[in-house]
Amino acid sequence: MDLARTGDVWLFRGSSVADRAIQATTNSPINHVGMSVVIDDLPPLMWHAELGRSLPDMWSGNHHRGVQLHDLRSAVLTWANRYGQRAWLRQLSPAAGRAMEDAALRTVARLDGTPFPSTAQMAGRWLYGRVPRRPRLLRWNRRGSEAEERRLETAYCAEVVALTYEAMGLLPAGRRPNWYDPGRFWSGDDLELADGHRLGGEITVETPAGARIR
Repeated sequence: MDLARTGDVWLFRGSSVADRAIQATTNSPINHVGMSVVIDDLPPLMWHAELGRSLPDMWSGNHHRGVQLHDLRSAVLTWANRYGQRAWLRQLSPAAGRAMEDAALRTVARLDGTPFPSTAQMAGRWLYGRVPRRPRLLRWNRRGSEAEERRLETAYCAEVVALTYEAMGLLPAGRRPNWYDPGRFWSGDDLELADGHRLGGEITVETPAGARIR
């Protein structure tokens, strides 16, 4: 928790049927990705999308499925110990500045509560995201990206991180959110970030057995 900074990504890989279905449908070595939000005196938070509702959403104050902002420690312990996931941390370098943090919070305000798609929907969205655009659709700018956000009826974890990264200026505009899958944020994919930023290698996260969620 002491190492976490805004923009760091958390990667998870499980072996359940649902985990393997996500890995297979997205052709990814992992099945979940989230992003740290660590601002001033707030507790470290995890920004992600998930099917479960076991933790309170720190933005809305209630329990719901879909796009959520969680206490970071509780989220990592839940995914590692309750869901049986292996976890890794990749740190953003250079660290996000105030303008990036503000952009991340604006994205939280826009997307929090967006439902999580079914596996079939997720597979369809992932495949559609790889269909080449028509030339007239290549005229893509930040306004177009925000319009895409407004059209989202559902969102999976990689879309949430990608849209937040784009709002922060870390990813260039021009791709549909559903072009991204969790594996894009794994080091083997070599995701190129803007303005000299990069994600470091995976740091293996080990959680003590029986660690309690606060």
